[in-house]
Amino acid sequence: MRARTLIPFSAILFSALFCCTSEAALAQTADRSIDEIKSETLARAQTGAYPALGIAPGDASDALGRISTRDPDEWAAAWSAVADTYMAKARAASDPKEADANFLRAWRLYYFGQWPAPTSAGKQAAYQRAVDAYLLHAKYFDPPLEVVRIPYQGKEIVGYLRLPANAPRPVPLVLAISGLDSRKETVTETYAAALPEGIGFFAVDSPGTGQAPRKADETADQMYSHVLDYLASRPEIDKNRILVHGQSFGAYWAAKLAHTEAKRLAGAVTQSPPTHRTFQPDFFRGRIYTREYLFDLLPASLFVYGLKSADELIAFLPKMSLQAQGLLGQPTAPILVVGGTKDTQVPIDDLELLINSGTEPREAWINPAGGHMGRSTPAWPDPVIFRQVILPWEVRHLSPKTAAP
Repeated sequence: MRARTLIPFSAILFSALFCCTSEAALAQTADRSIDEIKSETLARAQTGAYPALGIAPGDASDALGRISTRDPDEWAAAWSAVADTYMAKARAASDPKEADANFLRAWRLYYFGQWPAPTSAGKQAAYQRAVDAYLLHAKYFDPPLEVVRIPYQGKEIVGYLRLPANAPRPVPLVLAISGLDSRKETVTETYAAALPEGIGFFAVDSPGTGQAPRKADETADQMYSHVLDYLASRPEIDKNRILVHGQSFGAYWAAKLAHTEAKRLAGAVTQSPPTHRTFQPDFFRGRIYTREYLFDLLPASLFVYGLKSADELIAFLPKMSLQAQGLLGQPTAPILVVGGTKDTQVPIDDLELLINSGTEPREAWINPAGGHMGRSTPAWPDPVIFRQVILPWEVRHLSPKTAAP
């Protein structure tokens, strides 16, 4: 299968599915050392690979030169120190374009300072600085970004809303959900490309990440039902043309919403969706130290679920399975499944399970050379997959002729 065009699910897909390499062969038995982390981070910055996408190699080298241990506060301080220089440049700039570019650069560095999760005081501070820098960058947006705060269980769901400037009202919209270590800010950057297509978006964090009001568990999708309630109350948004897109951990919530909110969604894009096997103890034990993930997958996962140990997490995770919850096979909104055969974080088994459940045809784009999210270098980095695969599918499913009634 050549990963060049979006195709309906067919026998061609199976040739990719059965080429899956065993995760046991790819998984490692220990996380990277600090020297390995530094070397791999710089290599990813040089090639524009996740999660260093958008970080200048010179900035990465500067930050990494300040780090000598795996201490999370040291990591946060190093990246924040480099980010601080761009914040100073932005505040001193008289040219709005120069200020904006420096706020953007600072945000990327602060965000990487808290990556993959704000598990220490230093990383929490870096995360807050990242949000502050991003909102300063967002002041230059046209059309503008609206920070939305939706009351939820005594707290609030914080999301970013952008609507196309000149599109007829009400507009179609994508509910865009970030992943385990991405944030609504990264999703917002991606979805700026949807605005010229006449599509708005609402970017929001996954449970347990960013500014989400609750930790992840098997009922945290309730968050997004409240978001859909809110979006339906906005007269500028066409409540009959709302689609959900989730990335990685966010794809789990998108897949679940495709079932639980089928009547309110025009479609769901599930990009490397954990469905069942991802949550099983045998797989998760091997997944923890995959080299595909830069570092600290276990600490990030514990943070997201609010748990204290690997044993506690492994005992809990099977409850997250959509199969165990009895959802697979139920009616759904139209689904696009995106992923890579060589993914060591979400096995191709989970994508196949979602594709083959239910009675309605699914669509799928599977990169046989791709890893997590379907990405592979140099041909299929994240931005190319979004522009060439995901966005065209969303445009088609949000058009008046194909939107759900």
